[in-house]
Amino acid sequence: MMNLLKKITLDDEFIDEVKKSVKPHWGELGWVTYKRTYARFIDELGRTENWSETVKRVVEGNINLDPRLRDDSLTEEQYQSLVDEAHNLYKLVYGLAATPSGRNLWISGTKYQDRNGDALNNCWFIAIRPQKYGDSHILPSYLDEDQVAVSMPFSFMFDQLMKGGGVGFSVVPDNMKQMPVVDQSVDLTVLISKDSASYDDSIEAGAIDREDWLKDHDASKARFYKLPDTREGWVIGNAEMIDAHFASTNPEKINDVVLDITDIRPNGAKIKGFGGTASGPVPLIEMFFDINEVLNNALGKKLTSVDCTDMGNLIGKTVVAGNVRRSAELALGGATDDDFITMKQDQKKLYHHRWASNNSVAVDSKFTKYEPIADSITHNGEPGIVNLELSRNYGRIADGYQPGIDDAVEGTNPCGEISLSNGEPCNLFEVFPVIAEQQGWNLEEAFSLAARYTKRVTFSNYDWEVSRNAIAKNRRIGVSMSGIQDWILNTFGNRVVTGFTDTKDESGEVVKKPVYDKKIVKEFDDLYHSVVKADVDYSHELNCNVSIKHTTVKPSGTVAKLAGVSEGMHFHYAGYLIQRIRFQDSDPLLPALKACGYKIEPDVYTKHTMCVEFPVKAVNADNPNFASAGNVSIAEQFATQAFLQTYWSDNAVSCTVTFQPSEAKEIAPLMYQYRHITKSTSLLPYSGGEFKQAPKEPIDKDVYSKRVSMISGNVATVFADMNDNHDKKDIELVDQSDCESGACPIR
Repeated sequence: MMNLLKKITLDDEFIDEVKKSVKPHWGELGWVTYKRTYARFIDELGRTENWSETVKRVVEGNINLDPRLRDDSLTEEQYQSLVDEAHNLYKLVYGLAATPSGRNLWISGTKYQDRNGDALNNCWFIAIRPQKYGDSHILPSYLDEDQVAVSMPFSFMFDQLMKGGGVGFSVVPDNMKQMPVVDQSVDLTVLISKDSASYDDSIEAGAIDREDWLKDHDASKARFYKLPDTREGWVIGNAEMIDAHFASTNPEKINDVVLDITDIRPNGAKIKGFGGTASGPVPLIEMFFDINEVLNNALGKKLTSVDCTDMGNLIGKTVVAGNVRRSAELALGGATDDDFITMKQDQKKLYHHRWASNNSVAVDSKFTKYEPIADSITHNGEPGIVNLELSRNYGRIADGYQPGIDDAVEGTNPCGEISLSNGEPCNLFEVFPVIAEQQGWNLEEAFSLAARYTKRVTFSNYDWEVSRNAIAKNRRIGVSMSGIQDWILNTFGNRVVTGFTDTKDESGEVVKKPVYDKKIVKEFDDLYHSVVKADVDYSHELNCNVSIKHTTVKPSGTVAKLAGVSEGMHFHYAGYLIQRIRFQDSDPLLPALKACGYKIEPDVYTKHTMCVEFPVKAVNADNPNFASAGNVSIAEQFATQAFLQTYWSDNAVSCTVTFQPSEAKEIAPLMYQYRHITKSTSLLPYSGGEFKQAPKEPIDKDVYSKRVSMISGNVATVFADMNDNHDKKDIELVDQSDCESGACPIR
């Protein structure tokens, strides 16, 4: 727990004044998205938070991470400066001119934040190779801190996924070479007592009656572990089974592993702290047997990239069963590893567990064989590409080659906007400049506040030694912006790419080089330097390392919906569309939505789920220079990502390029053209809402106007009247992500 000698709180008088002068810029889906996703339950009031209370919790949780509040080293002037900063942050976020990540909106300022500082970070990266656990909150009893174990990266992944984070992991050839041979097979037994409410379901899943087994067996002759009803218990149980396959972590060569899951809470039981309901032990039992089978099948051989990805996917599949969590994984393999690239072509395994990760391949600037990758993308939407060489040696491309500037980078988070070293997390905050300008903010001040917010997050209580070491060294932050297309069109009257000119590349081939608006270039460059300056100044105040990198473009998603802006760098999906959002059928928001006239129908894919249709108009939809994902060219999307990588982001730029069938032939040439600029890219074919109850369905202006005319009343007001603000707690979230691509976790 943090021991604060001084604590900053925002008083009611200040908040009341802000509420009088600042109006939150809710998007058409904003308040509903907020209420179902980020409003926590207040026990003493018997209701969920209102927006003003959420922002108070979030800002106080962050401002009090300033380490000087723990050692009483602040002067009175410095303390008052922090109070003023908290006030400005509150106004910025309350007005929805900016927000921290969805993880911070859900966790910041809670007791859970104090216990698990990791929970403030959206996503993580871990290299799949034997590693030591170190001084971490999870350490199996058969290991010491400095002993390397095959289980460690899988334990890290399992732990972070269960905390609601996403995990990128690397199975590139250099890591696979470090994996030891699987020395022995394991006979796995899972036990459960008749006293457990999960007994019948667990027996059906393959568990054995505990009392019967103990009558006939000597537990002391097996690797026996009784899982406590904790997240750590699940992780260590999996580690016990994995490490039993290797001589270095099972020198006695005991091949009987017995895991007792009697104490695991049943399906539907409440999860304290993080929130939501438990899945019960059945998914865990299935995972134990499936991972054990992968390892037994590799007996006498080293684990391959496919084996390790399967193990990661099986963990992700289990976490998904936890209801409130969404498993976000990115597997990074070798660009010439055909088995890895084609592993999702096994339909049986794809539907069983291989769906659990987005797969990308690591390339460098010398790589040229983009045609097979492009062909795979046109059929499967994968793999994406990640250029680790660029990430290690470049910040912004405009700042030129800086050898080893980020030399420890090994991978990326699941959405690709942050290149990460082993054990490191992304650390995000985004500004909506189109709204900030409308509300009278100086953009440099807004971005400076964002830099300081993320810097404080690096002083959280992190659980894993590998993470603490990486964070203390790098202090990496990721100040992002969303609504980029809206802002550029509003402020400059045109798009960033004003045209293309024919030029020859280094091989003599003619390529179309983008032409950028010089005023836009200067604006992004100025804002970048304001972020860097804010970080440098604050780092000196805190006597810590300056952040290794500072800026990014995250894909956004749920958070962008709050303010109703375009997601990250992406173009709006359409000028007018039907956005469908899923709700659990018991969600107390549904009666209010129905009363206001929104179309609601049962979800055709999932039981106990309702599908609500929201008519949405994009910002600037009627502007003649407006472009949407349905009609903007693939070339302009690549060029826009390259622009942001050149002049704004020193980390990376998350971009899911959408393409029409006729543009598929352009994928490989464009990947090749931008190989010295773009650090990560993924592509998906554009879907115009062909599927039943598609999340997004483009419509025309007339249909939009008709649907809007059917809606009356304010959902927030109707909801309050219906519930007297005594709404339910821990509603299960369905189909909601923090990222436009759907890759990142729910909260």
